[in-house]
Amino acid sequence: MSKISKIGFIGVGNMGNPMAGHLVKAGFDVTVYDIRPEMVRAFVTQHGGTPAGSLVEVAEGADAVITMLPDDKVVRKVVLGEGSENCVAAGLAQGSVVIDMSTSNPTGTRGLAEALQPRGIAGVDAPVMGGVVFARDATLDIMVGGDKEVVARCRPLFEAMGRSIIHCGGVGTAHALKALANYVNACALINAIEAMAIGKKFGLDARLMAEALIPMCAGRNHPIEKKVIPHILTRKYGTGMAMGFIAKDLKIAMETAKSIGAFAPLGERVSELWSDAVEKLGFDLDQTQIVRYWEEANGVSLTEER
Repeated sequence: MSKISKIGFIGVGNMGNPMAGHLVKAGFDVTVYDIRPEMVRAFVTQHGGTPAGSLVEVAEGADAVITMLPDDKVVRKVVLGEGSENCVAAGLAQGSVVIDMSTSNPTGTRGLAEALQPRGIAGVDAPVMGGVVFARDATLDIMVGGDKEVVARCRPLFEAMGRSIIHCGGVGTAHALKALANYVNACALINAIEAMAIGKKFGLDARLMAEALIPMCAGRNHPIEKKVIPHILTRKYGTGMAMGFIAKDLKIAMETAKSIGAFAPLGERVSELWSDAVEKLGFDLDQTQIVRYWEEANGVSLTEER
């Protein structure tokens, strides 16, 4: 298989901008497209690269096209057109690769790969763990699903954007793992919040609980160390991940479970709680602001007393 040197990158927002920027810095020939022309202009001014005015243009001559978009439905429309000739597939040649780095439904990911296969275009899913800060520092953890040889061909791209690369298996497996990892994190965060809200109502100090729970939970507790203490106790709420996206990822995890007939009562309830919190508090609030859902219900505050 030929080396990937020319890349089309679609979606240069908060995450896509620094990710594509690292590809330019690594020496790849990068053409960028975004539905918002101002984002393309900002990228080219900041990083260089070539602006594209259409989906066909961003794909023409590209060895690989990367998508960083809201979900698999948007990705499918962008790649296949769904009735429009202005699509990625119309500009790609046989032997090229479509790499979806969005957080997408794995079932949709497999469907897209199946649609691309007759055209001689390979599909790879490569979602990331880590927020905007990790994207800027090129320290993202990247999970990859796809044919082993195709993934090996794409590896230099991933190395330019992240610190670790995990090949999960066939197409769709990386998107499945990403959704499940987000489910574990979302469940752990509200588990800690609920326990601390009960403790606060009983009269315990919030910081005392947070620091005491860390060694009690197998010696480490990521949500308490990285979210509760630095963002909830201080009211900074600055993890960079919106509550609405967590709720979306949980729905993907539960849709995946349902599609294979898996038993997931805990996941279903956690998904319901996050969705209800988003409806009551707002989509765009930082994920750590979900603490308000429990604070308001219990009549307590986990803000650190000074």
